[in-house]
Amino acid sequence: MDDMGLVAKACGCPLYWKGPLFYGAGGERTGSVSVHKFVAMWRKILHNCHDDAAKFVHLLMSPGCNYLVQEDFVPFLQNVALLEEEADINQLTEFFSYEHFYVIYCKFWELDTDHDLLIDAHDLARHNDHAISTKMIDRIFSGAVTRGRRVQKEGKISYADFVWFLISEEDKKTPTSIEYWFRCMDLDGDGALSMFELEYFYEEQCRRLDSMAIEALPFQDCLCQMLDLVKPRTEGRITLQDLKRCKLAHVFFDTFFNIEKYLDHEQKEQLSLLRDSDSSSSELSDWEKYAAEEYDILVAEEAAGEPWEDGFEAELSPVEQKLSALRSPLAQRPFFEAPSPLGSVDLYEFACGDEDLQPL
Repeated sequence: MDDMGLVAKACGCPLYWKGPLFYGAGGERTGSVSVHKFVAMWRKILHNCHDDAAKFVHLLMSPGCNYLVQEDFVPFLQNVALLEEEADINQLTEFFSYEHFYVIYCKFWELDTDHDLLIDAHDLARHNDHAISTKMIDRIFSGAVTRGRRVQKEGKISYADFVWFLISEEDKKTPTSIEYWFRCMDLDGDGALSMFELEYFYEEQCRRLDSMAIEALPFQDCLCQMLDLVKPRTEGRITLQDLKRCKLAHVFFDTFFNIEKYLDHEQKEQLSLLRDSDSSSSELSDWEKYAAEEYDILVAEEAAGEPWEDGFEAELSPVEQKLSALRSPLAQRPFFEAPSPLGSVDLYEFACGDEDLQPL
Protein backbone atom coordinates (compact mmCIF):
# COMPACT_ATOMS: atom_id res chain seq x y z
CA MET A 1 0.00 0.00 0.00
CA ASP A 2 2.85 2.41 0.80
CA ASP A 3 4.11 2.19 -2.79
CA MET A 4 0.72 2.97 -4.30
CA GLY A 5 1.19 6.70 -3.81
CA LEU A 6 3.98 6.67 -6.39
CA VAL A 7 1.91 4.43 -8.66
CA ALA A 8 -1.04 6.83 -8.42
CA LYS A 9 1.17 9.75 -9.42
CA ALA A 10 2.65 7.76 -12.32
CA CYS A 11 -0.89 7.08 -13.56
CA GLY A 12 -1.78 10.76 -13.31
CA CYS A 13 -4.21 10.16 -10.44
CA PRO A 14 -4.63 12.14 -7.21
CA LEU A 15 -2.79 10.72 -4.23
CA TYR A 16 -6.01 9.85 -2.39
CA TRP A 17 -6.72 7.29 -5.14
CA LYS A 18 -3.95 5.03 -3.84
CA GLY A 19 -6.35 3.06 -1.63
CA PRO A 20 -8.93 2.40 -4.37
CA LEU A 21 -6.12 1.55 -6.82
CA PHE A 22 -4.63 -0.96 -4.38
CA TYR A 23 -7.94 -2.66 -3.62
CA GLY A 24 -9.10 -2.48 -7.23
CA ALA A 25 -6.07 -4.53 -8.28
CA GLY A 26 -6.81 -7.21 -5.68
CA GLY A 27 -4.53 -5.97 -2.93
CA GLU A 28 -7.12 -6.52 -0.20
CA ARG A 29 -7.12 -10.28 -0.79
CA THR A 30 -3.37 -10.86 -1.10
CA GLY A 31 -1.85 -7.93 0.78
CA SER A 32 0.19 -6.96 -2.28
CA VAL A 33 -0.29 -6.21 -5.97
CA SER A 34 1.81 -7.61 -8.80
CA VAL A 35 2.79 -5.50 -11.78
CA HIS A 36 0.86 -7.71 -14.20
CA LYS A 37 -2.37 -7.55 -12.18
CA PHE A 38 -2.17 -3.80 -11.81
CA VAL A 39 -1.38 -3.20 -15.49
CA ALA A 40 -4.26 -5.46 -16.56
CA MET A 41 -6.65 -3.66 -14.22
CA TRP A 42 -5.49 -0.20 -15.29
CA ARG A 43 -5.69 -0.98 -19.00
CA LYS A 44 -9.25 -2.19 -18.55
CA ILE A 45 -10.16 1.05 -16.78
CA LEU A 46 -8.55 3.18 -19.50
CA HIS A 47 -10.47 1.25 -22.15
CA ASN A 48 -13.87 1.45 -20.45
CA CYS A 49 -13.74 4.75 -18.54
CA HIS A 50 -13.26 8.00 -20.39
CA ASP A 51 -13.10 10.56 -17.57
CA ASP A 52 -11.80 10.76 -14.01
CA ALA A 53 -15.23 10.40 -12.43
CA ALA A 54 -15.91 7.14 -14.28
CA LYS A 55 -12.46 5.80 -13.38
CA PHE A 56 -12.91 6.58 -9.70
CA VAL A 57 -16.38 5.01 -9.52
CA HIS A 58 -15.10 1.92 -11.34
CA LEU A 59 -12.27 1.55 -8.82
CA LEU A 60 -14.67 1.77 -5.88
CA MET A 61 -17.24 -0.69 -7.25
CA SER A 62 -17.10 -4.32 -6.16
CA PRO A 63 -16.28 -6.86 -8.91
CA GLY A 64 -19.31 -7.73 -11.01
CA CYS A 65 -21.36 -4.73 -9.84
CA ASN A 66 -22.35 -1.59 -11.70
CA TYR A 67 -23.35 0.39 -8.61
CA LEU A 68 -21.83 1.50 -5.31
CA VAL A 69 -22.74 0.36 -1.82
CA GLN A 70 -21.69 1.77 1.54
CA GLU A 71 -18.75 -0.61 1.98
CA ASP A 72 -17.24 0.46 -1.35
CA PHE A 73 -16.27 3.83 0.13
CA VAL A 74 -14.05 2.34 2.86
CA PRO A 75 -10.73 2.56 0.91
CA PHE A 76 -11.43 6.19 0.05
CA LEU A 77 -12.55 7.15 3.55
CA GLN A 78 -9.38 5.67 5.06
CA ASN A 79 -7.39 8.36 3.28
CA VAL A 80 -9.86 11.11 4.18
CA ALA A 81 -9.71 10.05 7.85
CA LEU A 82 -6.07 11.13 7.97
CA LEU A 83 -7.19 14.73 7.49
CA GLU A 84 -9.49 14.57 10.51
CA GLU A 85 -6.89 12.95 12.77
CA GLU A 86 -4.20 15.54 12.03
CA ALA A 87 -4.66 18.82 13.90
CA ASP A 88 -2.39 20.71 11.49
CA ILE A 89 -3.25 19.76 7.91
CA ASN A 90 0.02 21.31 6.74
CA GLN A 91 1.84 18.38 8.37
CA LEU A 92 0.29 16.03 5.81
CA THR A 93 2.59 16.77 2.89
CA GLU A 94 0.82 14.18 0.72
CA PHE A 95 -1.95 16.74 0.25
CA PHE A 96 -1.89 20.20 -1.30
CA SER A 97 -1.93 22.36 1.80
CA TYR A 98 -2.82 25.95 2.58
CA GLU A 99 0.90 26.71 2.92
CA HIS A 100 1.46 25.57 -0.66
CA PHE A 101 -1.39 27.69 -1.97
CA TYR A 102 -0.20 30.70 0.01
CA VAL A 103 3.34 30.46 -1.36
CA ILE A 104 2.16 30.04 -4.95
CA TYR A 105 -0.29 32.93 -4.80
CA CYS A 106 2.23 35.29 -3.19
CA LYS A 107 4.78 34.42 -5.88
CA PHE A 108 2.15 35.04 -8.54
CA TRP A 109 1.18 38.35 -6.94
CA GLU A 110 4.80 39.54 -6.90
CA LEU A 111 5.11 38.94 -10.65
CA ASP A 112 1.64 40.25 -11.54
CA THR A 113 2.59 43.93 -11.28
CA ASP A 114 -0.70 45.30 -12.65
CA HIS A 115 -2.70 42.77 -10.58
CA ASP A 116 -5.02 41.73 -13.39
CA LEU A 117 -4.45 38.07 -12.44
CA LEU A 118 -2.52 37.51 -15.67
CA ILE A 119 1.23 37.58 -16.28
CA ASP A 120 3.14 38.00 -19.51
CA ALA A 121 6.59 36.82 -20.58
CA HIS A 122 8.27 39.91 -19.11
CA ASP A 123 6.63 39.26 -15.74
CA LEU A 124 7.54 35.57 -15.69
CA ALA A 125 11.14 36.29 -16.66
CA ARG A 126 11.58 38.10 -13.33
CA HIS A 127 10.95 34.87 -11.41
CA ASN A 128 13.91 34.00 -9.18
CA ASP A 129 15.89 37.02 -10.36
CA HIS A 130 15.83 36.14 -14.08
CA ALA A 131 17.29 32.67 -13.50
CA ILE A 132 15.39 31.10 -16.43
CA SER A 133 16.60 31.78 -19.96
CA THR A 134 14.58 33.95 -22.32
CA LYS A 135 14.41 31.10 -24.84
CA MET A 136 12.69 28.91 -22.27
CA ILE A 137 10.33 31.71 -21.26
CA ASP A 138 9.38 32.07 -24.93
CA ARG A 139 8.72 28.33 -25.14
CA ILE A 140 6.40 28.45 -22.13
CA PHE A 141 4.34 31.14 -23.87
CA SER A 142 4.44 29.33 -27.22
CA GLY A 143 1.60 26.99 -26.22
CA ALA A 144 3.84 23.97 -25.64
CA VAL A 145 2.62 23.60 -22.05
CA THR A 146 -0.35 25.97 -21.98
CA ARG A 147 -3.71 26.10 -23.66
CA GLY A 148 -6.21 28.85 -24.27
CA ARG A 149 -6.73 31.75 -26.62
CA ARG A 150 -5.34 34.25 -24.14
CA VAL A 151 -1.84 32.80 -24.40
CA GLN A 152 -1.94 32.79 -28.18
CA LYS A 153 -3.59 36.21 -28.68
CA GLU A 154 -2.49 38.27 -25.69
CA GLY A 155 0.70 36.48 -24.68
CA LYS A 156 -0.42 36.04 -21.07
CA ILE A 157 -0.91 33.07 -18.77
CA SER A 158 -3.37 32.64 -15.92
CA TYR A 159 -2.88 31.69 -12.30
CA ALA A 160 -3.67 28.05 -13.11
CA ASP A 161 -0.87 27.94 -15.71
CA PHE A 162 1.49 29.56 -13.22
CA VAL A 163 0.76 26.77 -10.71
CA TRP A 164 1.99 24.20 -13.24
CA PHE A 165 5.05 26.32 -13.97
CA LEU A 166 6.13 26.98 -10.38
CA ILE A 167 5.75 23.41 -9.12
CA SER A 168 7.55 22.08 -12.20
CA GLU A 169 10.32 24.64 -11.83
CA GLU A 170 10.98 24.03 -8.15
CA ASP A 171 10.83 20.23 -8.35
CA LYS A 172 12.11 18.81 -11.64
CA LYS A 173 12.29 15.24 -10.31
CA THR A 174 8.61 14.32 -10.64
CA PRO A 175 7.16 12.64 -13.77
CA THR A 176 4.84 15.60 -14.36
CA SER A 177 7.63 18.19 -14.21
CA ILE A 178 9.85 16.06 -16.46
CA GLU A 179 7.01 15.95 -19.01
CA TYR A 180 6.53 19.71 -18.65
CA TRP A 181 10.13 20.65 -19.41
CA PHE A 182 10.55 17.94 -22.04
CA ARG A 183 7.71 19.49 -24.02
CA CYS A 184 9.31 22.90 -23.71
CA MET A 185 12.64 21.65 -25.05
CA ASP A 186 11.11 19.50 -27.81
CA LEU A 187 10.96 22.32 -30.36
CA ASP A 188 9.63 20.25 -33.27
CA GLY A 189 7.32 18.07 -31.17
CA ASP A 190 8.71 14.80 -32.53
CA GLY A 191 8.96 13.16 -29.11
CA ALA A 192 12.75 13.34 -28.84
CA LEU A 193 15.38 15.95 -28.04
CA SER A 194 17.95 16.27 -30.81
CA MET A 195 21.47 17.62 -30.46
CA PHE A 196 20.33 20.73 -32.34
CA GLU A 197 17.64 21.43 -29.74
CA LEU A 198 20.10 20.99 -26.89
CA GLU A 199 22.58 23.38 -28.54
CA TYR A 200 19.79 25.90 -29.16
CA PHE A 201 19.13 26.25 -25.43
CA TYR A 202 22.76 25.92 -24.34
CA GLU A 203 23.88 28.88 -26.49
CA GLU A 204 22.07 31.33 -24.24
CA GLN A 205 23.51 29.69 -21.13
CA CYS A 206 27.00 30.26 -22.55
CA ARG A 207 26.30 33.93 -23.23
CA ARG A 208 24.98 34.45 -19.71
CA LEU A 209 27.99 32.72 -18.18
CA ASP A 210 30.31 34.91 -20.27
CA SER A 211 28.52 38.03 -19.00
CA MET A 212 29.24 36.81 -15.46
CA ALA A 213 32.95 36.32 -16.30
CA ILE A 214 32.55 32.55 -15.94
CA GLU A 215 34.11 30.33 -18.57
CA ALA A 216 31.43 28.16 -20.14
CA LEU A 217 32.03 24.53 -20.98
CA PRO A 218 32.15 24.00 -24.78
CA PHE A 219 28.94 22.49 -26.09
CA GLN A 220 30.57 19.24 -27.21
CA ASP A 221 32.01 18.69 -23.73
CA CYS A 222 28.67 19.55 -22.13
CA LEU A 223 26.91 17.21 -24.55
CA CYS A 224 29.20 14.32 -23.60
CA GLN A 225 28.45 14.93 -19.93
CA MET A 226 24.69 15.04 -20.49
CA LEU A 227 24.64 11.91 -22.66
CA ASP A 228 26.66 10.10 -20.02
CA LEU A 229 24.23 11.33 -17.38
CA VAL A 230 21.02 10.37 -19.23
CA LYS A 231 22.31 7.30 -21.12
CA PRO A 232 19.69 7.42 -23.92
CA ARG A 233 18.72 4.13 -25.53
CA THR A 234 18.97 5.58 -29.04
CA GLU A 235 22.14 7.38 -30.05
CA GLY A 236 21.71 11.03 -30.94
CA ARG A 237 18.24 11.52 -29.40
CA ILE A 238 16.88 11.75 -25.87
CA THR A 239 13.30 10.62 -25.28
CA LEU A 240 10.87 11.31 -22.47
CA GLN A 241 11.36 7.80 -21.12
CA ASP A 242 15.14 8.26 -21.12
CA LEU A 243 14.74 11.24 -18.82
CA LYS A 244 12.19 9.51 -16.59
CA ARG A 245 14.60 6.62 -16.09
CA CYS A 246 17.42 9.03 -15.31
CA LYS A 247 17.73 9.97 -11.64
CA LEU A 248 19.32 13.32 -12.49
CA ALA A 249 16.78 14.76 -14.92
CA HIS A 250 16.70 17.96 -12.86
CA VAL A 251 20.43 18.46 -13.45
CA PHE A 252 19.90 17.89 -17.18
CA PHE A 253 17.16 20.52 -17.45
CA ASP A 254 18.90 23.13 -15.30
CA THR A 255 22.02 22.81 -17.45
CA PHE A 256 20.14 24.11 -20.46
CA PHE A 257 17.90 26.88 -19.12
CA ASN A 258 18.33 27.74 -15.42
CA ILE A 259 21.61 29.55 -14.81
CA GLU A 260 21.34 29.79 -11.03
CA LYS A 261 20.56 26.12 -10.42
CA TYR A 262 23.11 25.08 -13.04
CA LEU A 263 25.86 26.86 -11.11
CA ASP A 264 24.60 25.29 -7.90
CA HIS A 265 24.85 21.82 -9.43
CA GLU A 266 28.36 22.60 -10.68
CA GLN A 267 29.45 23.10 -7.07
CA LYS A 268 28.45 19.54 -6.23
CA GLU A 269 30.09 16.33 -7.30
CA GLN A 270 28.02 13.87 -9.33
CA LEU A 271 28.20 11.28 -6.54
CA SER A 272 26.73 13.82 -4.16
CA LEU A 273 23.89 14.54 -6.60
CA LEU A 274 23.14 10.84 -6.96
CA ARG A 275 23.16 10.39 -3.20
CA ASP A 276 20.73 13.27 -2.79
CA SER A 277 18.48 11.76 -5.47
CA ASP A 278 18.51 8.30 -3.87
CA SER A 279 17.60 9.67 -0.45
CA SER A 280 14.79 11.90 -1.75
CA SER A 281 12.19 9.12 -1.51
CA SER A 282 12.34 9.10 2.30
CA GLU A 283 12.59 12.87 2.71
CA LEU A 284 10.56 15.87 1.69
CA SER A 285 10.40 16.52 -2.04
CA ASP A 286 12.14 19.54 -3.56
CA TRP A 287 8.76 21.26 -3.87
CA GLU A 288 7.86 20.61 -0.22
CA LYS A 289 11.23 21.98 0.91
CA TYR A 290 10.84 25.06 -1.26
CA ALA A 291 7.27 25.71 -0.09
CA ALA A 292 8.23 25.32 3.58
CA GLU A 293 11.19 27.71 3.26
CA GLU A 294 9.22 30.34 1.37
CA TYR A 295 6.29 30.10 3.78
CA ASP A 296 8.61 30.72 6.73
CA ILE A 297 9.97 33.81 4.96
CA LEU A 298 6.46 35.13 4.29
CA VAL A 299 5.42 34.52 7.90
CA ALA A 300 8.54 36.35 9.10
CA GLU A 301 7.70 39.29 6.84
CA GLU A 302 4.19 39.38 8.25
CA ALA A 303 5.46 39.24 11.83
CA ALA A 304 7.91 42.06 11.13
CA GLY A 305 5.03 44.19 9.88
CA GLU A 306 2.85 43.84 13.00
CA PRO A 307 1.94 47.26 14.52
CA TRP A 308 3.60 48.51 17.69
CA GLU A 309 1.40 49.35 20.67
CA ASP A 310 2.13 53.06 20.34
CA GLY A 311 -1.28 54.35 19.33
CA PHE A 312 -0.32 54.71 15.68
CA GLU A 313 -1.53 52.46 12.90
CA ALA A 314 1.33 50.81 11.03
CA GLU A 315 1.37 50.32 7.29
CA LEU A 316 0.27 46.98 5.97
CA SER A 317 3.07 44.49 5.49
CA PRO A 318 3.60 42.99 2.02
CA VAL A 319 1.84 39.81 3.08
CA GLU A 320 -1.08 41.72 4.59
CA GLN A 321 -1.37 43.74 1.39
CA LYS A 322 -1.64 40.50 -0.56
CA LEU A 323 -4.27 39.13 1.79
CA SER A 324 -6.18 42.40 1.59
CA ALA A 325 -6.09 42.19 -2.18
CA LEU A 326 -7.67 38.76 -1.99
CA ARG A 327 -10.74 40.44 -0.54
CA SER A 328 -10.81 43.27 -3.08
CA PRO A 329 -13.31 43.30 -5.97
CA LEU A 330 -10.46 42.73 -8.42
CA ALA A 331 -9.24 39.62 -6.65
CA GLN A 332 -12.77 38.26 -6.45
CA ARG A 333 -12.59 37.56 -10.15
CA PRO A 334 -12.52 33.81 -10.75
CA PHE A 335 -8.87 32.85 -11.06
CA PHE A 336 -9.25 29.23 -9.97
CA GLU A 337 -9.74 27.95 -13.47
CA ALA A 338 -9.31 24.21 -13.87
CA PRO A 339 -5.61 23.66 -14.68
CA SER A 340 -5.24 23.05 -18.37
CA PRO A 341 -3.61 19.82 -19.54
CA LEU A 342 0.14 20.13 -19.85
CA GLY A 343 0.68 20.95 -23.48
CA SER A 344 -0.35 19.57 -26.82
CA VAL A 345 1.85 16.47 -26.99
CA ASP A 346 0.03 13.19 -26.46
CA LEU A 347 1.98 11.61 -23.61
CA TYR A 348 0.27 8.27 -24.17
CA GLU A 349 2.42 7.64 -27.21
CA PHE A 350 5.50 7.99 -25.02
CA ALA A 351 4.14 5.66 -22.32
CA CYS A 352 6.62 3.05 -21.18
CA GLY A 353 6.21 -0.56 -22.18
CA ASP A 354 5.73 -3.50 -19.86
CA GLU A 355 9.46 -4.08 -19.78
CA ASP A 356 9.96 -0.68 -18.13
CA LEU A 357 7.59 -1.39 -15.26
CA GLN A 358 9.19 -2.14 -11.92
CA PRO A 359 7.68 -4.47 -9.29
CA LEU A 360 5.49 -2.64 -6.77
